[in-house]
Amino acid sequence: MAKPQEKVSFGQRLKQIGMVFQFTAKQDRWFAPLTAAAVLIPLALTVVAVILWGWLWLPLGILITLLAVLIVLNLRSNKAMMNAAEGQPGAAAQIMESMRGDWRVTPAVSSTTQMDMVHLVIGRPGVILLAEGNPQRVRGLLGQEKRRLAKVIGSAPLYDYVIGQGEGELPIRKLRMTLMRLPRNLQGKDVNALDKRLKALTARPQMPKGAVPKNMRPPRAFRQTRGR
Repeated sequence: MAKPQEKVSFGQRLKQIGMVFQFTAKQDRWFAPLTAAAVLIPLALTVVAVILWGWLWLPLGILITLLAVLIVLNLRSNKAMMNAAEGQPGAAAQIMESMRGDWRVTPAVSSTTQMDMVHLVIGRPGVILLAEGNPQRVRGLLGQEKRRLAKVIGSAPLYDYVIGQGEGELPIRKLRMTLMRLPRNLQGKDVNALDKRLKALTARPQMPKGAVPKNMRPPRAFRQTRGR
């Protein structure tokens, strides 16, 4: 059974909002001016309303001001996070894990020592492969994963994307919207069944391609024992 989510206290929620404010202000130079406008404009209108029609407009004006600030924070913080995530290894998997909805994410089901990786996502649209890294190398990884998955996914649709800024690639800031617009091809029970089959397929971790690092090789005494 899924564990119930822990309740976040009011103080913790305020701390989280403060951290988001600080992060967004550092990443987005337009955040501070837009936040100031979101505060000053509604407050100015509230003062006019109070003068003309009385103090009953004060609570409404305060609520509108808070709402405007939250809207600015939501829009600009999302953009700031997308800008910060661009070009970072594993960013696509992190974004998918934070998305609302039934998305089953397995990061780096295939990877190389050069930080190229392919993430596996299962959802209502079907099976989705997200590749990050050098376009030429990740296309090879995508081909391998598609051939491997084709044996077990049956008739479920298979989508694949290369994350990047080049021609034919998907910018990471458009990842959420692109996947949300995919058709809902599967029912919930189909997603569960597909998830079980693919977990069995990917249960054994894959070693990255390339030379095995020295710190991953067995000790010399172990190799001598195996050689006897």
